[in-house]
Amino acid sequence: MYNKKGKSMVKGRVKWFLPFYLLTFLPFTASGQRLLTLDSCRAMALRSNKQMGVAKVKQEVAANLRRSARTKYLPHVSALGTYQFTSREISLLSDDQKSRLNNLGTTTVDGLQQGLQTVTSHLPMQQVGAVLGQLGISLESLHQMSAGSMQQFAAQLNGIGGSLVDALHTDTRNLFAGTVMLTQPVFMGGSLIALNKMADIHEDLQQHSADARRQATIYETDKAYWQVVSLRHKQKLAQAYLDVVKKLDKDVHRMIEEGVATKSDGLSVDVKVNEAEMTLTRVNDGLVLSKMLLCKTIGLPINEQIMLADEDSDNLAVVTLAPKLNVEAAVENRPELKMLESGVKLTKQLTNVLKAGNMPMVALTGGYAVTNPSLFNSFEKKFRGFWNVGVLVRVPIWNWGDVMYKVRASKGATAIAELEQQEARELIELQVHQNTFRVEEANKKLTMAQSNIQRAEENLRTANLGFQEGVITPTTVMEAQTAWLQAQSQKIDAEIDVKLSHVDLQKSLGTLE
Repeated sequence: MYNKKGKSMVKGRVKWFLPFYLLTFLPFTASGQRLLTLDSCRAMALRSNKQMGVAKVKQEVAANLRRSARTKYLPHVSALGTYQFTSREISLLSDDQKSRLNNLGTTTVDGLQQGLQTVTSHLPMQQVGAVLGQLGISLESLHQMSAGSMQQFAAQLNGIGGSLVDALHTDTRNLFAGTVMLTQPVFMGGSLIALNKMADIHEDLQQHSADARRQATIYETDKAYWQVVSLRHKQKLAQAYLDVVKKLDKDVHRMIEEGVATKSDGLSVDVKVNEAEMTLTRVNDGLVLSKMLLCKTIGLPINEQIMLADEDSDNLAVVTLAPKLNVEAAVENRPELKMLESGVKLTKQLTNVLKAGNMPMVALTGGYAVTNPSLFNSFEKKFRGFWNVGVLVRVPIWNWGDVMYKVRASKGATAIAELEQQEARELIELQVHQNTFRVEEANKKLTMAQSNIQRAEENLRTANLGFQEGVITPTTVMEAQTAWLQAQSQKIDAEIDVKLSHVDLQKSLGTLE
């Protein structure tokens, strides 16, 4: 297959895919085991550790809380709508007033008729005529008014009164209302500033917690890694010891057949062979369990076949210079102390938030409100609204010392946090001193173990040579072999102890990365 330029596309794809192919298969040995280094184990453990995932989520939560706290400085807009049905409506007129207005004409006409009768019955007709004349009404026209026209006049006035009653009808049983409100904090007694500082401190606290979890994960991984390496070297040592004892067993039984050695010598060697086999079995079982623990720590299936890069190293550790005691670096780097320091800062800011309860608070408000029925043109059945702008001021006057007690309690929490911080600092100083001493002690043990190896190997070589010459008994050879086994085992323990002591020191200094 070729492209437009005549170049082979297959060749290009193979060239592009080859690095990924090599990366896929390089970490495996010829026997199909996954080859792992200490750095790769650390990386895998950090990726697969569930608590690291929890720490990451907590950091995201803290970041979102910090962003939320920043919004408290900004104006907030909210909308509110409501509908309400009431069993009775609001009435601007009383029942008596409504009755009077509805009967306005009848009442007026009755009053006129009674007034005319009173006037005509108590005054002379000439005087009544003179009064009516001044009003432009003659006695003849007054007498000519029929009862029907009076009733018609009364009905017209009653209609006018009824229209007034209808005009003042509110119909507020179905009430609709809505408002859009804007609130801008101006002064909240310092609580907003304290809350934002608490959000920043909480974010730093989660970062320090993640660092502490990271170091703990690396520490656990290193311990599991070097435990596997230690058992692997002891497995090879146990196998070598078993081979040596078996060879001695063959030689002793051959000597028994020739009559040079006794059966007691053979039985003693057989016991050593059984002990060596049991030791090898225990080491094999311990190695399997240790690899399971390491696989679980780094996120692999517990039955995964793995091989560590340091399993075949002849010398796991070398004697190094004694580290310099640096307590100040530990105090500065330890995430646990930083977490406690953040806790102290949080309690102080909480005290500031509580103090704001005794401070005045000021906010600007503005908005737009609508109602139906409207209130601006009688009780009109339309949506009409109005703008509003205002200032909200809250001044606490008396709360029976509630805020004061809370502030005192918060200050007590601050004092407790400071004492815990001081105690943790003292413990860390002690830990640094102890781990520094342990590194020096591990170096001394390794030096002594290396010198003992030389003596044990020379002793074993001399014993084997004397046994071959027939001048040394099998018991003496077995003692030399046992001494050689102990020296080799002590060397492995000393090398692992050097590695772990450095890991402990780095963790106590807060530099385990």
